[in-house]
Amino acid sequence: MPTVIDSAEKRRLCPAPLASPRARVLSTRSVPPCESLDFWHDAVLATLVGMDIATEGRTYDAALRTGHVGDLRITTVECDPGRVHRSPRLIARGDGRDVFVAVQSTGRAQVEQDGRTTELRAGDIGFFETVRPFRTTFPERFRLKIFAVPRALLGRSEADLRQLTGSAVRPSGGLPALLAPLLERLADTSETYATPVAERLAESVIGLMATMAADRLGEDPAVLPGADRVLLLRIKTFIRWHLSDPGLAPRAIADAHDISVRYLHRLFEAEDTTVCQWIRELRLYECRRELAARAPGSVSLGQVARRWGFTSAARFSRAFRSSFGLSPSDWLDRERASRAAGEARC
Repeated sequence: MPTVIDSAEKRRLCPAPLASPRARVLSTRSVPPCESLDFWHDAVLATLVGMDIATEGRTYDAALRTGHVGDLRITTVECDPGRVHRSPRLIARGDGRDVFVAVQSTGRAQVEQDGRTTELRAGDIGFFETVRPFRTTFPERFRLKIFAVPRALLGRSEADLRQLTGSAVRPSGGLPALLAPLLERLADTSETYATPVAERLAESVIGLMATMAADRLGEDPAVLPGADRVLLLRIKTFIRWHLSDPGLAPRAIADAHDISVRYLHRLFEAEDTTVCQWIRELRLYECRRELAARAPGSVSLGQVARRWGFTSAARFSRAFRSSFGLSPSDWLDRERASRAAGEARC
């Protein structure tokens, strides 16, 4: 009978660092064989998103290597055969911020998402939407290189992403033939780039991914985003670097990029949001992520709120309730209770 490991977000092998410029390697060979499945489940959870993992045996040989290049989080996994399922129950926990662009390096992957199925073979590229369910079966040992792209930076609507998932991009010519080996190489060398180079590389690679997505959707290359898109990527990177600054405001952001506040607002209007709303949502996400990762009682709401740019716990609480419909304390109590129940079932 297959062994199924149920996702429980609180069960982490160690607290994930908030930021790490160096690559990190995790392997099931670092623990006794009888603990390998639990270890691998937690490694995937801490590095990617929550997934149910099924295998044919009680032990599992797998390893992952993860690092960052600018706004790209890159994870290379090499594993025995198995199956993964990103279910609605796991999606409800809110860890699906990114779109995954994956390169099948070796082996095969049979993918199901949004009513479509496809097989990724060596060299193929696939899009995975993490806020909707997907299933992937790996019938043989494989290596997969996964690029977690912040949804806002890819610049595609939910409707667009629904058309991109569940299909294989073959590197037989054109942009895919250029992009697939570039992504392979970038994943292998992610920790070797200095920060300024890494940020430029990430902007360029995300731009190529966006161009490939547009081509898959049948859009005219003449209307693909140009200078405005590049500038918006730079601005969003700037905001991420200065998110803890309570003085981060449209005027300061515009001045740092030698543009008018009006032009700044127009860039964000093209994405159906405002610069202030984007900053607030990003701050709330980081606060929620940190609160969920911390041990109970180890940090106060006010400390976390100020670390991510809120001027007071009261302002943070009002923003949180406005976005999520309940207070940070109530949300955290519910989240911990849900995780405890999940762990008890395992």
